[in-house]
Amino acid sequence: MLHPSDLKPRLTQARAELTRQIEVVNEFGESSQVHIPAERALTVYLDKRELVTLMTLGASPEFLVLGFLLNQRLIHSVAEIESITVDWSLGEGEMGQPGVAAIKTREGQSQAGSKTAARVVTTGCGQGSVFGDLVNDIDAIQLPPNSRIAQATLYALVNAIRVQETTYKSSGSVHGCALFKGAEMLMFVEDVGRHNAVDTIAGWMAMNDVSGHDKVFYTTGRLTSEMVIKSA
Repeated sequence: MLHPSDLKPRLTQARAELTRQIEVVNEFGESSQVHIPAERALTVYLDKRELVTLMTLGASPEFLVLGFLLNQRLIHSVAEIESITVDWSLGEGEMGQPGVAAIKTREGQSQAGSKTAARVVTTGCGQGSVFGDLVNDIDAIQLPPNSRIAQATLYALVNAIRVQETTYKSSGSVHGCALFKGAEMLMFVEDVGRHNAVDTIAGWMAMNDVSGHDKVFYTTGRLTSEMVIKSA
């Protein structure tokens, strides 16, 4: 008999193209082709109930959705989810209707309604929000007393990011987040918002049974309250 922690949801693999090519005209009237981030809207349905619309590049949408649910404390374990199905065929956010992420819980009817009723607006540039239970849990989180990072490790992390092939290098306008164990990069994600990248990493960690107790989280840009809360 499977232990609840061994139950993992079925995930589609609906990775989207991260950039698209457009024609631009400079100040001299000269045309050229450039790549820009392909931002898309993804509407999330939890047991057929609309929950939220996320703006994303679509690099790992299933991990993004799973991490969002976990970080918002709408679920407590991946074992609660039977499947996450992402379908971009309804549209890609740039034109027409958004893509859809359909989440089916094992119980058939999610109890997330009461949790989504209370939302807190955060200080992120996109005016993100976190749900009430998440804020209530923060006071109980403490870092281990031996949480230290050696200077050499910090240099190694920065260098690993420097040599990483990224969407930012080809198109700009995106943020990147990474998960490290020591100087080893375990996961790297780029998205239009850092909070999305945090959720994606959280979803990947949950699906791969990766604990955060000895890991280092790296992000570009500043750390808003939402980022700190989700990282915790």
